[in-house]
Amino acid sequence: MLFRVISFPVLARRMRVRWGMPFGYKHVLGVALPLVASMASETLMLFVDRLFLSHYSVSAIAAAVPAGSLAFAAQTTFIGICGYASVFIAQHIGAQQPQHVGAILWQSLWIALIAGILLAAAGVYLADPVFAIIGHAGDIAGLESVYFRILLLGSFPVLLGSSFSAFFVGLGRTKPVLFANIAGVALNIPLDWILIFGRFGLPEAGIGGAAVATLAGQVFSAILLGCLVFREGGGPSLLASRRPKIRLMLRLLRYGGPSGFNMLIDMAGFSWFILRLGRLGETALAASNIVLSINTLVFLPMMGLNNAVSSLVGNALGRRSVTGAKKATASALHMSLAYMMPLALSLALGGEWYMDMFQPEGAAASSPEVRAAGVTLLWYVAAYSLVDSCNIVYFGALKGAGDTFFVMLSLLVFAVFLLGLPVFALERLGLASLHSLWTTLSIYVVALALLAWRRFAGGRWQEIRLVEG
Repeated sequence: MLFRVISFPVLARRMRVRWGMPFGYKHVLGVALPLVASMASETLMLFVDRLFLSHYSVSAIAAAVPAGSLAFAAQTTFIGICGYASVFIAQHIGAQQPQHVGAILWQSLWIALIAGILLAAAGVYLADPVFAIIGHAGDIAGLESVYFRILLLGSFPVLLGSSFSAFFVGLGRTKPVLFANIAGVALNIPLDWILIFGRFGLPEAGIGGAAVATLAGQVFSAILLGCLVFREGGGPSLLASRRPKIRLMLRLLRYGGPSGFNMLIDMAGFSWFILRLGRLGETALAASNIVLSINTLVFLPMMGLNNAVSSLVGNALGRRSVTGAKKATASALHMSLAYMMPLALSLALGGEWYMDMFQPEGAAASSPEVRAAGVTLLWYVAAYSLVDSCNIVYFGALKGAGDTFFVMLSLLVFAVFLLGLPVFALERLGLASLHSLWTTLSIYVVALALLAWRRFAGGRWQEIRLVEG
């Protein structure tokens, strides 16, 4: 059974016992809380970015989510590879082999440099053709192209930040990641207001200004993290490990590649979903984009918990402690559900309040269709966010164990046969609507949760070894 009904006194006693044990609530919170807060700060940056754009123009918010999703989808495989250094570091620390940490970090940095150059070139040469093919109406395609190009030009600092964050996550010292991300947000939010609306004598840049502000925050965070890594990790010793080590880099690519590709599959599925929604008209696209922006309040902070679980499971398995890995996963799942439940309730019951935040002055009266559709769609988010906690925690645990290839193949099959093809079939049959497409998305999320739980319960991940020797 997935769940068992137990009395409150028994539950309270179990929670007290689990609080102080190794890999219990206190242990997991110590690693996860700064990462959750860090992801919450990044969520805030994205949320404010889109909030300002929604007050700038309907076309700007309609363009920002598809273009932003595609840009992140292009970056996400490399973000996953660079960030997977945290699992290697955690497992080597657990195995009492700290001398390999510097070399692992540098392989991640070399990958970040190469990928950053490739993605910047893609932004320059592919932005206009890609959105011309997608064919969104009016001036939306041009706005999408601008936003996409600027975000991809800034790929290197994003990947650099992922590599530096992996260093601290792998060590289980996550407060520096929080500090750097908060600093980036503190720069981004005022820049959003200044550049989008053209304050202090600067030209009004609209969606391009939003992209530049986001890039500035990311660059600032990466610089701060880099300084902290070389200060706390020992600058001279880290520099001594800077040479490329092909064998180690290939191992990072072998396990981190599927992990990054998992992120790409998930993002590609959501991007496909958003792009198909665009064919239902601007009202449907704007309502869905606002709802998906609100959804980031639920989803992105929990990715910090996903990274924490990966680190803790990796550390436990480096010690050859399967029991510790299971305890960390169970503790994280309990905390994820405790976070998700009140948020899901607020989304279901407070939809009008959430939607009103995205209404420019006077738009509530002129866009009742967008508001009404968004309130309804938030019920879908409230429903699937509860099971999404299983995805976040169990996939994080499997990532920490190195069980990335099976998950990649399974995600690919699910994305094609439970999301991509059903959405296409609904369009071809003339049955595509907001409700039919969002129901398909919800089924996809629930199926992923069942897959993640079943794979973890099966135990095959216990046989994988990332640490050699």
